[in-house]
Amino acid sequence: MLKPATAPPSLLLCLLFLSIAPSFSVGIAGAGKSGRRLAGDSPFTAKASLIRYWKKQVSNDLPKPWFFLNKASPLDAVQLATFSKLADQNSLPAQLPAFCSKANLICFPDLSPSLEKHTGDVNFASYSFRNFTNYGTNRAGGVDSFKNYTNGENIPVDAFRRYSRDSVGHDDKFTNYALDANVVDQSFTTYGTAATGGTGDFKNYNDNSNVPGLKFTSYSDSSNGRKQGFKGYATNANAGDEGFTSYGKNGNGAENDFTSYGNNSNVVGSNFKNYGETANAATDKFSSYGSNGNVPENNFNNYGPGGNAATETFTNYRDQSNVGDDSFQSYAKGSNAATANFVNYGQSFNEGSDRFTSYGRDASSLTVGFKIYGVNNTFKEYAKSGVTFASYRNDTSSSSSTASLAAEKAGASGKRVNNRWVEPGKFFREKMLRTGTVMPMPDIKDKMPKRSFLPRVLLSKLPFSTSKIGELKKIFHAADDSKMAGLMADSLGECERASSPGETKRCVGSGEDMIDFATSVLGRNVGVRTTENTQGSGGNILIGSVKGINGGKVTKSVSCHQSLFPYLLYYCHSVPKVRVYEADILDPKTKDKINHGVAICHVDTSTWSPGHGAFIALGSGPGKIEVCHWIFENDMTWTIAD
Repeated sequence: MLKPATAPPSLLLCLLFLSIAPSFSVGIAGAGKSGRRLAGDSPFTAKASLIRYWKKQVSNDLPKPWFFLNKASPLDAVQLATFSKLADQNSLPAQLPAFCSKANLICFPDLSPSLEKHTGDVNFASYSFRNFTNYGTNRAGGVDSFKNYTNGENIPVDAFRRYSRDSVGHDDKFTNYALDANVVDQSFTTYGTAATGGTGDFKNYNDNSNVPGLKFTSYSDSSNGRKQGFKGYATNANAGDEGFTSYGKNGNGAENDFTSYGNNSNVVGSNFKNYGETANAATDKFSSYGSNGNVPENNFNNYGPGGNAATETFTNYRDQSNVGDDSFQSYAKGSNAATANFVNYGQSFNEGSDRFTSYGRDASSLTVGFKIYGVNNTFKEYAKSGVTFASYRNDTSSSSSTASLAAEKAGASGKRVNNRWVEPGKFFREKMLRTGTVMPMPDIKDKMPKRSFLPRVLLSKLPFSTSKIGELKKIFHAADDSKMAGLMADSLGECERASSPGETKRCVGSGEDMIDFATSVLGRNVGVRTTENTQGSGGNILIGSVKGINGGKVTKSVSCHQSLFPYLLYYCHSVPKVRVYEADILDPKTKDKINHGVAICHVDTSTWSPGHGAFIALGSGPGKIEVCHWIFENDMTWTIAD
């Protein structure tokens, strides 16, 4: 009996290639910025699959967007099959480093305890990614210095556990620590416990960092006469959190000085919990804390309970900041002979809120003074005796109207309100998009860590909901209190929140999902745009030729903005009643073209908050003006093809 002829494997591979080659060759034309096929491109990669999906779902023959396709997963066919199988078997956590590397994800490294032994003074310079455990324990005297530690690193993870424990007269100096770092996870746990004397000095700590995560837990507990100083801490930082928990507990004569802490930062939160609990004669100074910040959030919860003869001084606290919130709950509860001085507190440009709840409750001989104190504050269950108020502004209506009037005058005159956190050029009026206009351009650079989409076939195998955050933390090796766990929880919460009135939204982690969402809102005849590069950022630009999409008529778009997640995740939402423009951006001195920008103008601002930065910068208020802004690097806007 004759067997049917079987083609050799090489021939089958060729036939498979030929069967998909036509669609691939057409789709790949836009894979590179030049429009030519890139060397090494294969029809079996996740990127090639995305290109074919684009051609299937989008009805026009416009060039494929290079910036969109470059976000495709770098996985080849073998890698995709391997990791998909691991996901089916719930075995991805065991291969996380390889998965993160091959798929271009962000994953914090797993640090093992350091076994290094140091007997004398140590000067660490240009040092990164270490776990310091039992370091400096029982040291007598001496100085350990950390300079240029994890500077400029991406996703640095550093842990200091049981550092300088039981030491006597031992000094620790942290200078230029994690400057210019991106997505930082650093923790100090049981640092300086039971130490006598000595100092911990933090200077230029996490300055200019992006999304810092800093945790001080059981820091200087039971110490005696030890001084801690935070100077130049998280200055110019962007969107992070700092936590101080059980700091200085049971300490004696401890002094903590917070100077230039979080100044000029953007959306940074500080949390103080069980801080200075049952401490004796503690002195805490908050000087120039959170000044010029944008939406700072400071929470003092169960701060200084049961303390004796503590002195707290808040000077130039949150001065000239924009909005923001401070919460003082169970502050100095049950303390004895405590003194709290609030001087020049909360003199924000655009008022935020301060909540004082159960402040000084059950305290004995408490003395509290408020001088030059801001507005819009609440006092509940507050100790009535021993409290003095001087120059306290509680007339929120007059202050608000004054600020509103100032904003309107500034907008009418074309002058910028004196608030550094409404960056020049971040918002502008539609009339500015005219050939020959010279205008400031904000920093449009993408400050997120570089990541790629996951292929949809793999993405569908991973959990994505707050109800399954435990599974996600297991997959990505994220401890409950880690920065990664917090980032995932925040992004999931934003994705799951209810839509705003008239908004349609979806979070997407694959290119295929983004295409599907855009076409579901706008139809299949769509195009996607972004600003070509970042040139012109932070300086003046000259507007060249301008083109209005859809003839400059009011249209609808889908805007997509990045969220922080291990893989590339976008928050996409429909934006009705907008006008979208493309504009050549020129150097104002040479008149050379340096960029090609995409701007979106929101025609209907009636549902925006009166405190929105656009109204602070431009004057006016909700529904009274249109507001325009550039599409930043790696953000994008979809419209009907033009």
